[in-house]
Order: sequence, then structure tokens, then C-alpha cells
Amino acid sequence: MILFPAIDLKDGKCVRLKHGDMATATIYNDDPAAQAKAFEEQGFEWLHVVDLNGAFKGQSVNSAAVGAILKATKSPVQLGGGIRTLAQIEDWLDRGLARVILGTVAVRDPDLVRQACRAFPGKIAVGIDAKGGKVAVEGWAEASSLGVVELAKKFEGAGVAAIIYTDIDRDGVLTGINWDATIDLAEAVSIPVIASGGLASIADIVRMTMPDAKRLEGAISGRALYDGRIDPAEALAILSGKQAETTP
Repeated sequence: MILFPAIDLKDGKCVRLKHGDMATATIYNDDPAAQAKAFEEQGFEWLHVVDLNGAFKGQSVNSAAVGAILKATKSPVQLGGGIRTLAQIEDWLDRGLARVILGTVAVRDPDLVRQACRAFPGKIAVGIDAKGGKVAVEGWAEASSLGVVELAKKFEGAGVAAIIYTDIDRDGVLTGINWDATIDLAEAVSIPVIASGGLASIADIVRMTMPDAKRLEGAISGRALYDGRIDPAEALAILSGKQAETTP
């Protein structure tokens, strides 16, 4: 079970949003590469990076910051936000990314996702961001008519490495992960699911160790880590089974 610390990039800085609203950005670090290094030193296995400007613009905007992160850490990095073509995917993988996250294009052009999975086995994740149970696209600015499970099932057998499922209504507001919807999704598909949106406390970390969550690959944490609501050492110890588990 992996805990992915999140580095969300806006205008070259490490920020957190509420409900995906760019106007609510709180700056946590002017140096994303230093933040990445700090997470690595705390013992995190992976880094989850999102180019927020890129998600809205439809192309990479914070490339320099991502490049600096890749140079600063040896940890595998997954990146989403504005990656819409096979050429962009190949370019990022060549630059050292471990995994590319495809969101909007997974709705607009699912065949491209399947092509990417064939071309880059194990390197493609699908980001499914939902509001009210329906998938949102273009940096969460537009709603689609697709249901979460409906979209996920389009990629069964395609070779998708993981689905990152975000409940937009909970993102950045520390109300706890939507475990019911996340686990329902994990049980509906064979693709590993990563929970995202709202992780608030050690109780959520303990929840990740419960039997019905075992199908998950892990969860993403942003604001709770930055605000000190979660102690990295304690969280990682719980997930590794080195600390006694308690009921949340």
C-alpha cells in the first residue's frame, strides 16, 4: 500500500487548491524540487505531481519545475496535467517519468490511452476526477455525462497501470476520502485504484489497511501532509505493518 505525497504545480510553485479551484491556491513551497527531495528523505516511495496550469491549458506549462523535480529525486514520479498526445507522453517518459497520468484525453479519446498502453507498458495511468459521480475534464472545469465506473471499464484489459480516482467535492478540504465510492470502483474493475481527494488524518491511513481496501494500490495525500495533520513516519509505519493498527 503506497502513500503518494502530492506536488501540485501552479506558476512554478507547489500549491494546494480547494475543490480544484485555481483561485483558492495556497502556496506551500516556492521550490518544488526541494519539496520533492524532502518527501524522498521522509521515506515516501513515489511522488504524485500535477501540472495544474497544464490541466487547464491542455499542454504542459510547468515543465521546468517538473524537470527540476526529476533531477532532485531518485523516487519514481507520476505526472498528470495537460498531457494529451502520444508525442507528449513519449517525451515525458524519455525525461525520466515513471508514469504518465491521462485524464481529459481518457474521456475525449480512449483509443489514444489504449495506444499509449501498448507503446509504453506499465507506464500509463488514467486519472478519473468526479463531481457528483460524473467525470469532470479540462482541469475539472467541465462536466461530462460519463459515470466513474463506466469510464473505468473502457480500459479493462488495455494495460492501464492504475486508475487515480479523485472525488472533487472532497479535494483539498480535509473531509476524509470517499471510501465507499473508491472501494466500489476498485471492486468493479481489475485495474489497481489509487484513492485521491480529502485524505485528512491518520484515521484515513489506518482505513487503508482494512480488508476491503486491500485492492487499492494506495492513496494520495496533499494538504494533510503540508499542514502537519499526518506525521510521515507514523503513516508509513502503519502502512508497512510496523506499527500496531487501531480502528479509526
